[in-house]
Amino acid sequence: MTVQTNVQLKPFNTFGIEAKAKYFVEISTIVELQNILQNPDYQGIERLILGGGSNLLLTKDFDGLVIKINIKGFEVVKENDENIWIKSGAGVAWHDLVIHCVNQNYAGIENLSLIPGTVGAAPMQNIGAYGIEIKDVFEDLEAIEIATGKTKIFDQQICNFGYRESIFKHEAKGKYIILNVTFKLNKKPTFYVEYGAIKDTLAEMGITELSIKAISDAVIHIRQSKLPNPAEIGNAGSFFKNPEIQKTQFEILKAQFPTIPSYPVSETTTKVPAGWLIEQAGWKGQRFGNVGVHAKQALVLVNYGGGKGEEIKILSQKIQVSVKEKFGIQLSAEVNFV
Repeated sequence: MTVQTNVQLKPFNTFGIEAKAKYFVEISTIVELQNILQNPDYQGIERLILGGGSNLLLTKDFDGLVIKINIKGFEVVKENDENIWIKSGAGVAWHDLVIHCVNQNYAGIENLSLIPGTVGAAPMQNIGAYGIEIKDVFEDLEAIEIATGKTKIFDQQICNFGYRESIFKHEAKGKYIILNVTFKLNKKPTFYVEYGAIKDTLAEMGITELSIKAISDAVIHIRQSKLPNPAEIGNAGSFFKNPEIQKTQFEILKAQFPTIPSYPVSETTTKVPAGWLIEQAGWKGQRFGNVGVHAKQALVLVNYGGGKGEEIKILSQKIQVSVKEKFGIQLSAEVNFV
């Protein structure tokens, strides 16, 4: 474990933004992490915990210590006739875990195929796609308290999951580093194909018999057809959350905009796709120098190369103002600004 200085962070964020870290260290064990947290040379400075860098917008150089979490490996910790519990290191790429489980015929996360980022970041954001969220398969996680170096177990109740929300984005923000996560998966799958274009995609692919792998393949196909590859065009996937609004507000909007899509959340709340709102406000495919809004998916802001984080931040703020003026809806960013 070596602490480096003046490190370029472009390879460590999927937007491909150029920004430097004053100090940078990669850790692969709990002991290494405890040692760096207790090192007197790096006390009293700002820290940035980095996973896959896929939910991050760097707007300037980071004048502190970047800790890149590389804790790897996954193992079966328990099983019965119905379920199997898989513990994964926080530094494992999320999609690698999904593919491992698909290949082993463990069901529950196949709808979350090809989501970028690491396992450790997944519960922080309560990542979700195509009708499934982390909270649906989450058992618990182990995290280290930065202030004391002690480890703590967080179960589902403590994590307080919501739509792209968890305790780690609120009262526990900046206080803990996730070390590993345990998922409760199913040996007897229940297939979720109603959300999005999964059913149509399965038909297009000629798949008539449902399986975990078939659904995973369909989701991968959909994501690859709609979303730009960060290795080719810098992006962080969905930049904004899909807003949840009161049904009374939705009915007013429905009268003005008859084609507005929606998904029921509760008896009083409706979710509206942010991508549709952004597209209707005229932003889809718009380019401003080296940054812009993706031509196929308005929910994705992109760096075509050489763009600055501050440029993307300003673009996102202009989109928020535009959508607010047209629909009366305030969009919230999924991406974290640093």
